[in-house]
Amino acid sequence: MNRDQQWVLFGYDTRQVGQHWLAAWRDLLWGNDSPLRQRLDEVVLTERDGQQAVYHSGREIKGEVSLPADPCRAICLPEDLLLNKTLTLPLAAESELASVIALEVNANSPFSHGDTASGWRVRDRTETQLRVDLLIASRSAIMAWLGKQHDIHDPQAREVWGYTEAGMVVLQGFGEAQRESRYRSRLIRAGIKAGVAAGLLLLIAGLAGGAKQMELGRLEALAEATGREAASAAELRASLAQANQQIQAARDIVASYPNPHVELARLTRLLDDDAYAAHMAVRGDVIRLRGRSSDAAAVMQRLSSEPAYSEVTAPQAIVRVGNTDLEQFYLDIRLAGKADS
Repeated sequence: MNRDQQWVLFGYDTRQVGQHWLAAWRDLLWGNDSPLRQRLDEVVLTERDGQQAVYHSGREIKGEVSLPADPCRAICLPEDLLLNKTLTLPLAAESELASVIALEVNANSPFSHGDTASGWRVRDRTETQLRVDLLIASRSAIMAWLGKQHDIHDPQAREVWGYTEAGMVVLQGFGEAQRESRYRSRLIRAGIKAGVAAGLLLLIAGLAGGAKQMELGRLEALAEATGREAASAAELRASLAQANQQIQAARDIVASYPNPHVELARLTRLLDDDAYAAHMAVRGDVIRLRGRSSDAAAVMQRLSSEPAYSEVTAPQAIVRVGNTDLEQFYLDIRLAGKADS
């Protein structure tokens, strides 16, 4: 019998119970569609294209709304500052959705890690799939736009939102901490009230049933809770070790191969207007480049003087293209950092 199969019950891997349990609680407390969020979340005064609107728990409120003295405020970015992508994921990925989104942002963002702002929202789900709207933007471009359009230079002064077909998406790392703090305080107060109410009910039930019976019930409940927590902790440790291995593998891949967006931007800067690249391939620390220029030798010399390149060679001779003034070149470029290591 396969060792992994002993954990499978009716086609369901029971080792993932703890992980799904935590994901369910996380959605209940912090999800945009959570009934708790819809009840306890702060009202947000949003400005979009010069028009103001009031949102509560991601949904616009029509009609007159009584705002607090110090309401949370948000500014909706124009579409030309946002990169919008819809992800289709298996439903099993929902328990690790934040990690999956982080990997997607790192893989798809054209901006540097420190300059990348992102946000996401679940659009819909089926029995097998999950669709997520992902927004990516440049923090520096956002701050420049906020300073020009709204004279705002503090990233914590306002929440920054983006619009998708599924609704508003909050871009993380701006002024949403104020609203999250207020929601957390309300959630704690509501939890305390619920805990007190539950405690009173348990006390009444315990007094009615007798002190001895109450003590016995408490001991049994404590033993059962301890057993569940021990089993959940073991499952979570195994899941965490597996997730760490996946993250390390992803980091190894990223470290082994250069970012094609960065190298393409560098070549765009180095090549003059009279030169262009027709084909670019990246394998490990070597970039193979094919292109045309009026002076291919000057192109090769210019690339050889770039500190980021340790070696620039021509595997094929430079040839003139037909009756034109252009020369076709083939170059192999080795990255300095990869070669030194």
